Amino acid sequence: MRVVFDSNILVAGLCSKRGASHGLLRHALVRRLHLLAAPALWLEYESVLKRPEMQRMHGLSGSDVDVFLDALAILVEPVSLHYRWRPQLRDPKDEMVLETALNASADALVTFNQRDFLPAAEHFGLRLLLPATCLALLKGMP
Repeated sequence: MRVVFDSNILVAGLCSKRGASHGLLRHALVRRLHLLAAPALWLEYESVLKRPEMQRMHGLSGSDVDVFLDALAILVEPVSLHYRWRPQLRDPKDEMVLETALNASADALVTFNQRDFLPAAEHFGLRLLLPATCLALLKGMP
């Protein structure tokens, strides 16, 4: 399954080892899940994970975040953004997540932010998944 993660999935995955987001990260690390990211989205991942309030939540230092992202970067398929549909979403910061998923022809966008992405996802035929739903789909795959 080819997916784009919203940054909230990385935050949740690093904050709790028991949640579905952490399970998705583990699946990505063993290549059962194919991650897609545009450079702008990757920079957002880094920015969000290094915010002081996020570092207090996940307990990683800036250099620990770099090590995590370096390991994940090896597995990520880079996505070039060739065209834009802005604005589609209420939050302009979410536009690059949507654009990445659409440009990559992703199977799904995994996010906790279903409400904000739903109108655009329906318009473009993009599948939105919560982490638990995505994890359940992966567990059902051979």
